[in-house]
Amino acid sequence: MTDRDELLEREFAQIQERWREVMRAHRMAPPDAGFSARLAELAAAAREQARVCREAAAQGYSWPPHTANEKPPYELQPGTGRRGPDTLWQRFDAAASELARASGGTDLVEVADAHALLAETAGALAAEVEREDRASGLLPQAERHSA
Repeated sequence: MTDRDELLEREFAQIQERWREVMRAHRMAPPDAGFSARLAELAAAAREQARVCREAAAQGYSWPPHTANEKPPYELQPGTGRRGPDTLWQRFDAAASELARASGGTDLVEVADAHALLAETAGALAAEVEREDRASGLLPQAERHSA
């Protein structure tokens, strides 16, 4: 095993642990002002997953397939009072389904693409939920900086 392989394996293990932490943060979380921040963290972790998966694919690795029928954490499931536009949540649900499908195979590029799609959608949701929460007063108004 080369140094590059060892580095990639360590990096992959680290992002897997971050992914588990992000999922734990969403489990049974209250519908609070931190929702948009949790969505933003999900988007960031998914982007990292995509990047590491692409690097591993370039090195000739494959994804270890698994058939996880695990639902997303409660606050990310339909019918739970998710805040934000329905159209974005529909895209999020489709991205989560695509990630579950891709994770059942061995193609790291497909898994990377699915994580990237989830990152894009979760990021858009995070921004919209934050905007709505600021407008409603759940989050304080952003400070305006004068030039």
